[in-house]
Amino acid sequence: NGVPGPNVKFSLLLCGAMFCAALGRVSQADEVHVAVAANFLGTLQQIAHGFSQQGPHRVLISSGSTGKLYAQIVHGAPYDIFLAADAERAQRLEREGRSVKGSRYTYARGRLALWSRDARRVDATGSVLQTAAVAHLAMANPRTAPYGLAAKQTLQHLGVWQVWQARIVQGEDIGQVLQFVDSGAAELGFVAYAQVKQRGVGSHWLVPQTHHAA
Repeated sequence: NGVPGPNVKFSLLLCGAMFCAALGRVSQADEVHVAVAANFLGTLQQIAHGFSQQGPHRVLISSGSTGKLYAQIVHGAPYDIFLAADAERAQRLEREGRSVKGSRYTYARGRLALWSRDARRVDATGSVLQTAAVAHLAMANPRTAPYGLAAKQTLQHLGVWQVWQARIVQGEDIGQVLQFVDSGAAELGFVAYAQVKQRGVGSHWLVPQTHHAA
């Protein structure tokens, strides 16, 4: 959600300015380029669509893992707004002078969920992780995706990380993890609870926040 330092928050942050306020300040027919972690992509697309109906401005969206987007910013990617899935990268950008000082803030809290398209696969306690009945488990790259790190920490907390390592299907971000589960490449996947709610199918376990770094 290696383990991050004690100041890392598993949350969604905006680095640069408030999204709607930033869009509202652009000049006529301007473009705003937004980098967004995969877990918030669907919501951002809805916000951007609504904004585009109000005037000539265009919102350009680039989605991926928080770590990958951070690296792109460090190497000069021209993003105006960064919607990250953890506090660590946003804090780094501020310390490095790559963002508007004082503009970073937490605007929402993400929740990790274990999800399957099979309505009978996952129970309310996630006990399926303690069995050997599942061939593949999808999760995002823990080195670059906060939700992937949270998933790894959850498996470590449950004492089953070593058991699952050989059966993990790793995605670049949780958007790709969702695709793996949707396609049947993995029976289970650690995704964002918001994605589960949007799908409205299958079964899920809402992972307790005590199972990974807050």
